[in-house]
Amino acid sequence: MPQQQQDQGQKQGALKRIFLLIPGILLCGVVTIISLGIQAAEERVFDHPYIEALVVAILLGMAVRTAWEPAERWRSGIAFSAKQLLEVAVMLLGASISFAAILASGWLLIGAIAATVVIMLAVSYGLARLLGLKAKLAILIACGNSICGNSAIAAVAPVIEADGDDIASSISFTAILGVLMVLGLPLLIPLLKLTATQYGILAGLTVYAVPQVLAATVPAGIVSTQIGTLVKLVRVLMLGPIVVGLSLFVARRRKASTKTGTAEQGTAKAASISPFKLVPWFIIGFLVLAALRSFQLVPDIAIAPVTRTAAILTVVSMAALGLGVDVRVLSTVGGRVTAAVTLSLMLLLGLSIGLVHFFK
Repeated sequence: MPQQQQDQGQKQGALKRIFLLIPGILLCGVVTIISLGIQAAEERVFDHPYIEALVVAILLGMAVRTAWEPAERWRSGIAFSAKQLLEVAVMLLGASISFAAILASGWLLIGAIAATVVIMLAVSYGLARLLGLKAKLAILIACGNSICGNSAIAAVAPVIEADGDDIASSISFTAILGVLMVLGLPLLIPLLKLTATQYGILAGLTVYAVPQVLAATVPAGIVSTQIGTLVKLVRVLMLGPIVVGLSLFVARRRKASTKTGTAEQGTAKAASISPFKLVPWFIIGFLVLAALRSFQLVPDIAIAPVTRTAAILTVVSMAALGLGVDVRVLSTVGGRVTAAVTLSLMLLLGLSIGLVHFFK
């Protein structure tokens, strides 16, 4: 009997959590419908959407967020749409990608991606330190800028034992800058006369998060989206060895500066890090679907509906992303943190632009 009551309580708790998500998801859905309607109107008038629905969704969401701060009842659904739904969209994209595309890109591109990450880690860290930021905050900024934005910051923070202020400072501006990259990067296609392949590589090297790469490359076509996602995945997969390396480094420093008992505890903590926690679930799902596609286990007839579903979920998530960004937060972010993140991103963009010209 107690077991039945416990099971019933768990079911009720799960249903309650689902109901709490509904208002925020519906709000994002309304913004999505309006955005898709605007894109459809553009297509009827101009035969081509000059501003894609996902861009409209971001701008509309940001406008709503600036004029009105959602109450608590809306926030969980908005957060769910911005993160989980977009992760599902990224995972579904794997069904349209074959590992043959990775092999076709060649070891030169893979080596260039790895080299870019390593170079920017060093440059971003050095720049942050030159601006007077603390070592731990500099590490967070360097990892966020060079690998995958907030995900990298969240993964590295507990390893280096960063405090809450450092985490908040490094994440707050990254969210806004990530949105600006999604909106502004497509403008470089005509300015720099980039091919679909070059733009995909550029987006994969510079945009912070995997889902944001999807948002930035969808307007440029499926080729850019596939290549951009693949390049970004290589960057994200470097998070694992970097986090493990940092954990071992921290454990070694702790061992050198503390007593034996504390050192053993720190070493045990570093050793307890599971590699499965370093790779997000949606990347694993992406790779599984890509593998199934590579072995022709995903039928061609399923690709179009899966891709369309991923595109719609992306627009919903972009609406949520906009609803979660208050542009007024810029005034609350420290000047040195803002300078460090912005300059690091500009250096990454410059390095990546120079690199993509080697790939036609």
